[in-house]
Amino acid sequence: MTERGREITLTNLEFELLAFLAQHPGIVFSRERLFTGVWGLDAVGDNATVMVHIGHIREKIEPDPAHPIYIETVRGAGYRFAEQARRG
Repeated sequence: MTERGREITLTNLEFELLAFLAQHPGIVFSRERLFTGVWGLDAVGDNATVMVHIGHIREKIEPDPAHPIYIETVRGAGYRFAEQARRG
């Protein structure tokens, strides 16, 4: 995978999570929904793991991870892939 001409390496779970979000731009998913959607219904773990993986993905793909333009946080609701990335 590349971002602005530089190669990016994602783990399998990072890729699956990014792909899940990107396939549904603009739709907000709770951490619980992302956990079951990506890790599976029978997965063992804590859905806080979603936050950790989102952070790792942002570090790799966002021009400024502190001000993400691709994966947005919707306070109190979850995360969504931006329908149109904001340029700033």
